[in-house]
Amino acid sequence: MPAARTDDVLDVLIVGAGLSGIDAAYRLTERNPALAYTVVEQRDRLGGTWDLFRYPGVRSDSDIFTLSFPWYPWKGTRTVALGHEIREYLADAAQHFGIDKHIDFGVKVIAANFDTSTDRWTVTTEVDGETREYVARFLYVCSGYYRYDRGYDPAFPGIDQFAGQVVHPQFWPRDLDYRGKKVVVIGSGATAVTLIPSMADEVEKITMLQRSPTYMLALPWDDPMTKIALKVLPGKAAHHLIRVRNALGTYAFYMYCRRFPKLSRRTLRRMAKWQLPKDYPVDVHFKPQYEPWDQRLCVIPAGDLYTAIRSGKADVVTDQIETFTPTGLDLKSGKHLDADIVVTATGLELVAMGGATVSIDGAEQKPGDKYAYRGYMLNDVPNMAWAVGYTNASWTLRVDLTAQAVAKLIEHMRREDYTHAYPSTGGAVLQDAPLLELDSGYVARAEGNLPKAARTQPWVVRHNLVLDAYDARRYDITESMVFGTVEDREAADA
Repeated sequence: MPAARTDDVLDVLIVGAGLSGIDAAYRLTERNPALAYTVVEQRDRLGGTWDLFRYPGVRSDSDIFTLSFPWYPWKGTRTVALGHEIREYLADAAQHFGIDKHIDFGVKVIAANFDTSTDRWTVTTEVDGETREYVARFLYVCSGYYRYDRGYDPAFPGIDQFAGQVVHPQFWPRDLDYRGKKVVVIGSGATAVTLIPSMADEVEKITMLQRSPTYMLALPWDDPMTKIALKVLPGKAAHHLIRVRNALGTYAFYMYCRRFPKLSRRTLRRMAKWQLPKDYPVDVHFKPQYEPWDQRLCVIPAGDLYTAIRSGKADVVTDQIETFTPTGLDLKSGKHLDADIVVTATGLELVAMGGATVSIDGAEQKPGDKYAYRGYMLNDVPNMAWAVGYTNASWTLRVDLTAQAVAKLIEHMRREDYTHAYPSTGGAVLQDAPLLELDSGYVARAEGNLPKAARTQPWVVRHNLVLDAYDARRYDITESMVFGTVEDREAADA
């Protein structure tokens, strides 16, 4: 296989041209204007998640003012944005700041090796079936934490005998005709609760089949305070005010749920009961066994899922699959669900570093064996960062803090002429903690594949935007970090 190689050594190679990658490019060059960087994206367009998912009604699962960038105001007025609106916003931001000129599309990262004799990364990629290598001083992985090339697809018994069509939301067919059809959506997460109301008006019947209930939180599409702020304040000031208000409001509700689980359970149950039909079995279909925020809450704008149920076009069944049949699904309760189309909204397959192999001098470094330093670097892995967002708030709130921290680190390295930097435990024995504070199935399935957190700083990975934002302004960039040069290593080896 022929090998193509970029001639120039980059200061930074950013992997992924989604929300995290675009934010990273802006923040790095904001603090380091002369930085030479390239963004590689395996898809043919930027947007990441918001270009990948094309199923009906795809939208943000948190408010758009905190999901959008603090440095590029969102121009809409609604609290929740549709998927195509978010992708267009990302494209506008990238074009406005010239980031789009630094993106190489159709580039899939296969492996990355750090050479300690040069303090450089060689990143092996695949482009149109051929190998291309990028060489960079710093590697910044902004590809998220799930696989783009496949979702979680459990082996359902009897699925081969189903005569209808089976669709996974991650690969939604452009020509799927569900008008007048019977549709069963397997799952009760964000994707399922988006699909149900979006398809309900056009199908004969749509059913959400769940093994157990999920907490739902109805939010308005828009609110008066947002409209007033956008009307009376300059764009940037209004965006900042709304962003801070929404972030703190989300955090306050999260803390309410965690501190007062019994009370918050009753609150969420009352909200569901108020919006569902009279005598609806709320405790069967909308009363989870776990506490609020043990798993992520699902946002339903204007309670649209409840509206679809009230209309009679949508239904919820809480049961388990016994087997697929030619005409639908047999459930363990003995009930049969007729289906022309089955949508397997069964979740994501989590993976670190986009699934690429990471090595140092040819020795593979498994992410699951590493600790996450402040949530974005791995112990003893030089010159590499990874962007991961919050599980209890908008993704951008954390990845933007991460991007600013990485920009600050690179500035420090350039100023002091360091060629490598990596966090070190200093030989300390750390007590393991989960990277993601969720009990969701997709998180449990990824155990051992993702980096670990610990119980002591700076290895604690908090899902607390208030404390993280405070720390970001005061922590010492050199804490638990090892800095040096190639010459230092050569002298030590001599």
